[in-house]
Amino acid sequence: MKVLGVIIAGGKSSRMGRDKAFIEWRGKPLIEHVVARLAPQVDQLVINANGDATRFNLPVIVDRIETGTPITGLDAALSYAVENGFDFVLTTPCDTPMLPQDLFLRLKGEGAAIACSGGQAHYLTGLWPAGCLPLLKELRRVQDFAAATKARRVVWAIEGHDPFLNVNTPQDFSNLP
Repeated sequence: MKVLGVIIAGGKSSRMGRDKAFIEWRGKPLIEHVVARLAPQVDQLVINANGDATRFNLPVIVDRIETGTPITGLDAALSYAVENGFDFVLTTPCDTPMLPQDLFLRLKGEGAAIACSGGQAHYLTGLWPAGCLPLLKELRRVQDFAAATKARRVVWAIEGHDPFLNVNTPQDFSNLP
């Protein structure tokens, strides 16, 4: 099984007011924490971004469609996976610096899967079979894609902090431990 890891960093960060991928936490940009946690779990790691993300010495894939939603990043990720012979794509947003180090191990199994914690589904943190790309066409929301793929929900306990805490706003950043 060949697994592509994709960090979705193509958003506008409008709620944060600046590019959240590069906000420093514990001495490193948020995206560097994600790179460090995701890289050991996959065969290749790439960043989906529409701006400058070349400083991480990782391939950068750009959006191919325009929807104004994160599904554009999933489209780019799955398209790249199909073109490059990957079986699965493990995706996560660039602003989840406390990702579990067993993310892939817990999500792998039959078909697609998404992470859940605290009663919330984290639709962009998921494992997707590369062959499900055709199901994405014409969709605009990641949760609709998860439904179309019949993604399993894999639940993580919150022990001290939510491992999928998304840093979307200055308030979210202040909630990081």
